[in-house]
Amino acid sequence: MPVTSDITATYRGPRRVMQRLLTMGQREDRALAILMGACFIVFVAQLPRLSREAHLSGQELNMLMGGALLGWLFIAPLLLYGLAGLSHLIARLFGGQGNWFGARLALFWSLLASTPLLLLHGLVAGFIGPGPGLQAVGFVWFVIFTWFWGASLLQAEGSAT
Repeated sequence: MPVTSDITATYRGPRRVMQRLLTMGQREDRALAILMGACFIVFVAQLPRLSREAHLSGQELNMLMGGALLGWLFIAPLLLYGLAGLSHLIARLFGGQGNWFGARLALFWSLLASTPLLLLHGLVAGFIGPGPGLQAVGFVWFVIFTWFWGASLLQAEGSAT
């Protein structure tokens, strides 16, 4: 299934999509591609906010974009690998039977599937700026991401049927 179809299907049932991804086999290249795609989209989502910030503060836009690029494409993937490992260890404490790959895929896919809301968040940050609208979109993203990650991790760890 195309990635966009899987993202849409995740909003209807994240566990079904995660099960389909897990049945495709353990391929670290696929997990890394999902992670890097998600991080790139998050970087792109930051651009309207960075442009607004550069305009309002007089900072150099290229410097802001360079920092965001470094953060999202080089540092964030390392941190997300660590977070996925930690989530697997915590799941094991609660009886999880999955593996490291499943925990990574659950986190990485959840981030990628929630990127449409992050793109909206970036647009609101860039065009409207700080305020209740930005906070509302951020809260909705957090709830959706947490739902995706929790459901996907449950499926990957096999803790629930």
